[in-house]
Amino acid sequence: MNKERRKRIAEAAELISQAKDILEEVRDEEQESYENLPEGLQNAERGEQMQENVDSLEEIIGYLEEADGLGDM
Repeated sequence: MNKERRKRIAEAAELISQAKDILEEVRDEEQESYENLPEGLQNAERGEQMQENVDSLEEIIGYLEEADGLGDM
């Protein structure tokens, strides 16, 4: 792989890392909001949706962590 392609991959890896950081912040904020809900609301539709959001964000973060190794090429 030539220098230019390696540079582009490194740039993409940095963007992936930045996206992962942002999603981790959002996940943490959503989790904190969920935990601050009264127990009755946690078990209601709103709370369940918030927990599904956290789960989805964790899944996406996992995919980005797998892709984060691109910079090692």
